[in-house]
Amino acid sequence: MTHAINVPIEIVRPAAGGYHAVILDFDGTISLIREGWQQIMIPYFTDLLCDTPDGRQTERQRLYDRAREFIFLHTGKQTIYQCIAVAEEIEKLGGRAQDPQVYKDAYHQRLLDRIDGRLRALENGTMDPETLTVPNAYALLNLLRERGLTLYLASGTDEEYVLREARLLGVSGYFGDRIYGAKRAYQTFSKQMVIEALLRDNHLSGARLLGFGDGYVEIENVKAVGGTAIGVASNEAERSGIDAWKRERLLRAGADAIIPDYRDLDALSAYLFKTI
Repeated sequence: MTHAINVPIEIVRPAAGGYHAVILDFDGTISLIREGWQQIMIPYFTDLLCDTPDGRQTERQRLYDRAREFIFLHTGKQTIYQCIAVAEEIEKLGGRAQDPQVYKDAYHQRLLDRIDGRLRALENGTMDPETLTVPNAYALLNLLRERGLTLYLASGTDEEYVLREARLLGVSGYFGDRIYGAKRAYQTFSKQMVIEALLRDNHLSGARLLGFGDGYVEIENVKAVGGTAIGVASNEAERSGIDAWKRERLLRAGADAIIPDYRDLDALSAYLFKTI
């Protein structure tokens, strides 16, 4: 169980300012369409770990915690990497792992079963897209665009689904053709590759890059090039407060500031753009 704590903005170190581009994660950073994915992946992976020679002799809670930790450490990467990780854990526990793609397909079908109603409601207009976004996400995107930043979207979710879900939420226009997602040939895509390409193509130093994400990977990637990384410790289920478990791991990844969502946009703007 995660616990929400209320902190509007937690500043770890000053923002550099002078940004020219911003890269945003999608799920948990903008979109809540896939809210609850952890409640599918973690128990599923725990079942896989339990069904191994060593796993049968281990308390389930220990395996659950083990799965949750490696899942979060790969959050932000393509989903296949979490499936590669569970295959490795199965082998460590004396089991015989299947191809990681098998685990990805099984997980994704479980997830689609959960979110199908949300997708259909967005398609037919019976659900307000705002209810399936991190609070005030549209205002954030407007602010970044008004500040003259070029917006990039990069997700570990398969690209075809990211494109569809961004369209359903009405955010595609902020990014144009700068929306990137996972590929079947997973070695051909990563958020690090997107960052390297955008810096190279725009002749930017890493200090001119701003990043937002709720996963370990995108925070590390932005910090690795010298950018400013905002950890979005969103409590996805309640749409309010900070998820304390996320917060701790985002800080560990090197986030420069932690926010729960974008409700206190004035404070965030002041921090990023030094308007006060």
